[in-house]
Amino acid sequence: MIKALRGMKDIIEDKRFLKIYDIARKVAENYGYNYIETPILEETRLFKRSVGESSDIVNKEMYEFIDKGGNDVCLRPEGTAGVVRSFIEHKFDRQGTPKRFWYFGPMFRYERPQKGRLREFHQFGIESFGEESVWEDVLIIAIASDIFKKLNIDYTLKINSLGCEKCMPEYKEKLVTFLEKNKEALCEDCQRRITQNPIRTLDCKNQNCQAILKDAPKITDNLCQTCQKDFEKLQEGLKALNIPFEIDKHLVRGLDYYTKTTFEFISNEIGAQSAICGGGRYDRLVEMLGGKPTPGVGFAIGIERIIDLVKVENEREGIYMGALVEEAIPFILKKANEIRTQKVYVEPKIKSLKAHLKAADKGNFKKALIVGEDELKEGRFFEKNL
Repeated sequence: MIKALRGMKDIIEDKRFLKIYDIARKVAENYGYNYIETPILEETRLFKRSVGESSDIVNKEMYEFIDKGGNDVCLRPEGTAGVVRSFIEHKFDRQGTPKRFWYFGPMFRYERPQKGRLREFHQFGIESFGEESVWEDVLIIAIASDIFKKLNIDYTLKINSLGCEKCMPEYKEKLVTFLEKNKEALCEDCQRRITQNPIRTLDCKNQNCQAILKDAPKITDNLCQTCQKDFEKLQEGLKALNIPFEIDKHLVRGLDYYTKTTFEFISNEIGAQSAICGGGRYDRLVEMLGGKPTPGVGFAIGIERIIDLVKVENEREGIYMGALVEEAIPFILKKANEIRTQKVYVEPKIKSLKAHLKAADKGNFKKALIVGEDELKEGRFFEKNL
């Protein structure tokens, strides 16, 4: 028997999945966002340039291969880079007006499967282009907050600022000096990151590294005046919306393209993989990928991370229609079309009344409409509320 690959699962009749999709889509559209769909398969260099060659995603986790045309391609490991590529390809960066998109789809990373972390996983994402104001960051966070509230998911919001091209270089020098002093005690990945991308060390999950990095210089203590003011405005906006938050000075996220605002929504109900949403600002990414300099900010929610936190009530819904004689089938088909503004199921097999009612009950339908010889002659149904 052929089975699904390790770390990949079938999604079968899971109302929680659809509930997340419906609520997230509705919230995003209420904030003025429009749907975008990008290919699952992209050029590998897209992610090497955006996510960063020093990242674990690029180094260890991508489903990368050479296709039959000799192209170096991969299954997308995250959604933002593809949306940015589309934004540039369709010349939205030349229009000078903000564009706001939402997307929902599968991503792929070759990592050790565990609860809430699969090799094929799904994300709901938001991307906003063309608005550099920090108030846009506040609104982006508000979207995620509203989604979680409507799903009845409790969270802790953590925020930080990564600074800009003015204050980041000076901070990196201080951080590198600290890392070099402690180099021998750091893991191999962090030793490599000192020269490739020292900021990445702050995201290391190695417990020994985490203990050492507690004493590392903090970016929020080295922000330029502009970034400091923006960070203060971010906090002001969140307070105005009654969105509670914590400042996490070690929060850097796992992708190279973030600048200034970065944030994570954390749940204490899902074990070790506690991050359920992450995002931030990426003002240089459009330019990095060949477009006209355009500010951007967004987030992604991990669907498999939150699905066990979502509750759905198993209420009866819809109508079951069945026939006791074959002559009644055309009548049922016609009537079903007339009332199919709601869930209507037509059973094509001829069954006894008892068998029809049992099937309707098992299917969790709210009502059963059955037609036998007498009902057919009189143009009516035998009706049973379940």
